[in-house]
Amino acid sequence: MPSNLSSALRQLSAAAVVVLLLPGVAEAQAATGGPAAEVEARELAFAKTMADRDLEGFLTFVDPEAIFFDGNQPLRGREAVRAAWAPLFEASTAPFSWRPDLVEVLESGSLALSSGPVFAPDGT
Repeated sequence: MPSNLSSALRQLSAAAVVVLLLPGVAEAQAATGGPAAEVEARELAFAKTMADRDLEGFLTFVDPEAIFFDGNQPLRGREAVRAAWAPLFEASTAPFSWRPDLVEVLESGSLALSSGPVFAPDGT
C-alpha cells in the first residue's frame, strides 16, 4: 500500500469516529426523520467530497479547531488538515472511500458520532 494511502487510512481510522456538533437539530429532526438521519446525510456528503475530488468541499466539513490524527501525530486545525490531505485529492480517482454504518446522537441533540468502514478503490 503506498505510504500516503496507508497514512490516509490511518488518519481516517483514527478519525472514523467523527464527532459533529449539530446546530438546529430540532429542525433537522422534523425535516429528515431525526438527528441520526441528519448526521448520516452529512457524513455521506462529507465522503462524497473525496469521491468528487473536491478538497474545498471536504474542508467545509472540517471545523477550524478540528483534530485529525496522522498515526500518533495530531493535525490541529483546518489548515493542518488541508496540508496533510491535499495530496490525497490530486489523483483523478479517490484513494479510498467511506460510509457511516453507525450513528449515535446525544438525547440533547448537541453532539453526535458516526463510524463506519473505509474501502480501498476496488471496494474491499
